[in-house]
This record gives sequence, C-alpha cells and structure tokens, in this order.
Amino acid sequence: MKKIEAVIRPTKLDEVKSALADIGVVGMTVTDVRGFGRQQGRTEKYRGNTYTVNLLPKIRVEVVVSDSLAPEALGIIEDAARTGEIGDGKIFVYPVERAIRIRTGDEGDEAL
Repeated sequence: MKKIEAVIRPTKLDEVKSALADIGVVGMTVTDVRGFGRQQGRTEKYRGNTYTVNLLPKIRVEVVVSDSLAPEALGIIEDAARTGEIGDGKIFVYPVERAIRIRTGDEGDEAL
C-alpha cells in the first residue's frame, strides 16, 4: 500500500476529490495548511498599507491506496491539481506497512 500526500491549491480540492472518486478512491483526509515554496508569498494592500503574506493557504490531501492503484491515483491528482503556475503544490508518496479498520479488524487492502 502507498500513502499519497498532496499539498494543493484550495481551489483545486473539488476537482481532485471527484477525480479520485471516479477511480474508486473513497476515503481521504483533508487538512487546511499554510506554507510557501518557490511562490514565496504575495503582497496585499489593506486600508492603504502594504503587507507581505509569507504563508499561503493550501490544502493537504492524504489518501492510502493499494500498490496497483497508486500510479493511476498519482497521475489523476497531478492532472486535476495542475494550473501550470508557481504554487500548484507537491505530491509525496510513502510506503504503508499495515492498515487496520478499527470497526471490523480488516487488514491490508480490505481495510481501505
């Protein structure tokens, strides 16, 4: 199994969620996060004063999928989250040693 963690623009969440649902990924964890990379923040004006916002709002999407579904899920997240501009985000992939559904005790792919 693989854990896919994607940090994306908040405006792209619905596209990523529906694209993953289309291939059968039914569970995910979504977290509001803040961060910066090459985008390095932005400047905003408020009541005549200019402010630099260094930490930009992002969304972290975490899904655990079977090894066979991982390449397809990666491609779908990448395509759905891409705008082609700086700040589109990053995707990280981690191996998952074990998964257990607490309610039933199912393990492995059955727990997903």
